[in-house]
Parts: sequence; C-alpha cells; structure tokens
Amino acid sequence: MPLRLNPTFRDALATSDRPLAGMWVCTGSPLVAEICAGSGLDWILIDMEHAPNGLESVVAQLHAVSAYPVTPVVRVPIGDVVTIKQVLDLGAQNLLVPMISSAAEAEAVVRAVRYPPRGTRGVGSALARSGRWNRVDDYLANADAHVSLFVQIETAAGVDAAAEITAVDGVDGVFVGPSDLAASMGVLGEQTHPDVVAAVHRTFDAVRAAGKPVGVNAFDPAVADAHLAAGASFVLVGADVSLLARGSEALAGRFIPPAESVERASY
Repeated sequence: MPLRLNPTFRDALATSDRPLAGMWVCTGSPLVAEICAGSGLDWILIDMEHAPNGLESVVAQLHAVSAYPVTPVVRVPIGDVVTIKQVLDLGAQNLLVPMISSAAEAEAVVRAVRYPPRGTRGVGSALARSGRWNRVDDYLANADAHVSLFVQIETAAGVDAAAEITAVDGVDGVFVGPSDLAASMGVLGEQTHPDVVAAVHRTFDAVRAAGKPVGVNAFDPAVADAHLAAGASFVLVGADVSLLARGSEALAGRFIPPAESVERASY
C-alpha cells in the first residue's frame, strides 16, 4: 500500500501566514518529546549536537511525535555525510546543520542530502524508514521534495557570508545561533550584546533579501518579540530541559527555606 509522507518544514513556513514558534527537545526522552509535541507549538527541534541523542533515541522521538500536528526538525551534530545519511534514513524530513560559515560548507551539506548525480547521499531507502521501506511511491526520484535543509549561521564569518550561504541551491532557510555567535565575537555568554543583536539582524536582512526564511532562538519573550519584529520567520522560544530546571527551582524556592536549601548535600 503506497504511503504519503508529511509536508516538510520548508512547506510549513511557505504556507503559514505568521512566524512559527517552537522549542528545543534535549532530554533524549520520547515521552518528553511527545508531551512537547502536544503543546500546540508549531515545531520542535530534536537536538543531536548538545543533547544526549543518538540514532536510536532520535527515531524513538520521531515515532513519539508523529501522531501530533507538529513539525519535527533534527539538528545533526555536524555536517558529516555519514551522519546526515543515517539521520535521513531514520525518516527525519527536516535537518538543521550547525556551524555553517561559508557557501562551500553549505554546498557540501546540500550534496549530503541529495542522491546522485546531484549529491552524495547513500541509497538505502528500501532498508530504511525514510521511504517507509519502499512504501512511498517514487521516493528516490522525489526525495528532494520530502526533505528540507536548514543551515545554522553562528560565527562572525558566517554572518559576513550570509548572502552567499543563503544563495546556495538546496538551502531552504537559515537559523541564527546567538550563543556561538556571541562567543565568536568575543562576548561569550552575552547573546543580547548590542553587537551580537546587530549581527543577528544583519543576517536576517541578507537571508530575507534572498527570499528565504530565517529563524533564531530566544528564550526571553522580549528578545523573541524583538527578533520577530526584525523579520524572523521562525523562533525557538524554550527548551524542555530549561523548563524543567526553572520549574523545579521555582518549586524549591517556594517550599524550601533558603538557609536549608543552601546547606543541602548533593547526591
């Protein structure tokens, strides 16, 4: 029986009349991913770069969120052709590749998501969830329509090359990472430093001028609103781990006397 795949994140952005709001899913837990998927947010980012996620946990989370009206994006840890091949074969339709600072790097990851002769992606869809084990008609011929690729600009060099990166055929959009950008600009930990914000917005302008969507993460609602006003098409406004950390701290602050809290031994 032929099966149909879901629209991509590229498609969701193209058909939306408003910016899309999402959150990081970093715990590695399918249960937590499912809870987040049912929140009403537009998209979730399953992170393999800074979270304890491997292939098995990613596919489990893709399974867990598949019943919900949310678009999952998987951030691979690096723009490596083998890693990209494996994550695509898991059935991830939307990839975010970090640390792209030049058009040449963007071109390399585009090749990694495309089958020959236009790319270098290994052919294994008959064995993989990507084409639902040959249950998606003409998956090999139409794979480009089933996959969207977003690249992450998060260095000063990447900001300078934003127009060239965005112009690469096969790059569907750009996500700006203020944390690493701040580090590359010599202001580690200062994502809202005026120079960093200016660099983020310069990237927005370059990407939007090329007619492609641009996104950013901002956990502070006021900062997120400012980025949306500057033209962001999609935003990450929180993370499962941050919500759990701050929420549990709030409970401790409410119910544990301050002096006792300070003196408690760690486990």
